[in-house]
Amino acid sequence: MKVAVLAGDGIGPEIVAQALAVLRRLALPIEFAQAPVGGAAIERTGEPLPEATLALAREADAILFGAVGDPRYDAAPAERRPEQAILGLRKALGLFANLRPAKLYDALADASTLKREVVAGLDLLIVRELTGDVYFGEPRGVRDAGALGREGFDTMRYSEAEVRRIARVAFEAARKRRRKVCSVDKANVLETSRLWRAAVAEEAKRYPDVELSHMYVDNCAMQLVRAPAQFDVIVTGNLFGDILSDEAAMLTGSIGMLPSASLDERGKGLYEPIHGSAPDIAGKGVANPLATILSAAMMLRYSLGQPQAAERIERAVERALADGYRTPDIYTEGTRRVGAEEMGRAVLERL
Repeated sequence: MKVAVLAGDGIGPEIVAQALAVLRRLALPIEFAQAPVGGAAIERTGEPLPEATLALAREADAILFGAVGDPRYDAAPAERRPEQAILGLRKALGLFANLRPAKLYDALADASTLKREVVAGLDLLIVRELTGDVYFGEPRGVRDAGALGREGFDTMRYSEAEVRRIARVAFEAARKRRRKVCSVDKANVLETSRLWRAAVAEEAKRYPDVELSHMYVDNCAMQLVRAPAQFDVIVTGNLFGDILSDEAAMLTGSIGMLPSASLDERGKGLYEPIHGSAPDIAGKGVANPLATILSAAMMLRYSLGQPQAAERIERAVERALADGYRTPDIYTEGTRRVGAEEMGRAVLERL
């Protein structure tokens, strides 16, 4: 098995190093090949996604990704910003299905910003469509609007085929969980969402064993902080999924706890923590590597056919937390405050 390792910027190299240490401890037949991406690639080649990096990603069985983003390029043209690397990989590899689990470990209940009784039992999966919506819709741009000055515009667009495809991913995932899917849209306002709702409802007829409900995105945002345990699988579009998954992350205690998988139609995927490059703490050794380690577990499960190894990693993470190890983002009084390397060692010892 070949894994492309794209550590990226900021804390990316620090957290990816801990995930690689865990993967190597398992002694599986995996070849790791590293390449620059994002700001690190711009510095070397002038491009956020060099051809050699994209070629490596294409030939690999899976991609382990750190983070991209560098404030030095904040004023750069859009095509030369580090974030274009991840958008380019999603488009080039057809990574249309983003899976973002949000699970509350009992040991972290007091680290959540919500009361323990509100978040108790939280275990949901957000399935986000990743290659459509306003992030890729055309036309887009900035134009002269006369007396109004400049006008920015983007296009929200989904085809029925795209909606049905992501709906199938959600229904299949629900069959392995609690058999409930909540489709989130804004069908009371948006034509795109009306098509979305109709297409999901049609696809649901193929899954009579799965309960389907619909919810407006503003209500879903409220319900996630009111009663998050009501959700099993949430399926939604690119823009709404981006926002809701970050909200769900904070329910678990920290955005540093949430892994993700971005899959193509054959199960090949890119695996990354959902947090950013965090340049303010890069190099300080305090980043939380658990989301990246858990992303590596998802990689073993979804792309590399190693579900037992994935479970071993997940149990080791849970045991490290139960034993009181905490990086600063999840630290509470009475627990053991550690940095990225010590948290990684704690997981290794529990393998």
